[in-house]
Amino acid sequence: MELLAADLIERFYTALWPFLRIGAMLIAVPVLSIDAVSVRIRIILTLALTLMIYPLVEWPTIDPVSAAGLSEIINQILIGALMGFFLQIVTGAVVVGGQAVANSMGLSMATMVDPGLGTVPLLSQFLLILATLIFLAVGGHMLIIGILLRSFETFPVGVAFIGEANFSALVEWSAMIFLGGVLIALPIMVALLLVNTGVGVITRAAPSLNIFAVGFPVFFLTGYAVLILSMAGIGARIQWLWMEGIERVKDFVLVPGVL
Repeated sequence: MELLAADLIERFYTALWPFLRIGAMLIAVPVLSIDAVSVRIRIILTLALTLMIYPLVEWPTIDPVSAAGLSEIINQILIGALMGFFLQIVTGAVVVGGQAVANSMGLSMATMVDPGLGTVPLLSQFLLILATLIFLAVGGHMLIIGILLRSFETFPVGVAFIGEANFSALVEWSAMIFLGGVLIALPIMVALLLVNTGVGVITRAAPSLNIFAVGFPVFFLTGYAVLILSMAGIGARIQWLWMEGIERVKDFVLVPGVL
């Protein structure tokens, strides 16, 4: 019984490290990080992935309550969380693009409660659903799981630690929130700018016209018409953003910053 207990404790000490990294990534990564995915589902997925990777790697035995163990716990959580945050930048870009379109159409007050991001404009919610479907359609979830499992080779437990270069890469990539949002919303914003200019000219020519009574239906209908016509381009831009995000995660894993 003493040998069995010692063996169980040793296996727990070694299985803790992949469990922490995988669990942190599942908490931060899009799709799986929303409140609709319960904690029970995340724990089951984390255990399943841990059981998959556990026999493939030689895990060091580190006491988690020691100074080295506490440092390693923080390191593993940071590695998994950063992998998820790289993809959350894409989600932020989609939300910003939806907000820009909603503001241009006069729908900024039409909001919905998103389980992952809180209150977002209606168009942002629609684009988030579209982005989620595109992410699953291109197999992004499988690519991320593959990169995660490979990270144990480039970020070995007890050897590689998060360095300054990793955080710098995340900060640099975060600029894509605004660039990606502009790329998504640009066609509709340009069309509505032209419509706004035309409505301004008409109002100047006929001051008796009520700008609110005339302008809002025009912006609303024109915005939706251009949105429908631009759906193929918007979907392609969102797919490009997902692919860029996955490439950034891959670069983060393949070029670790070692302190």
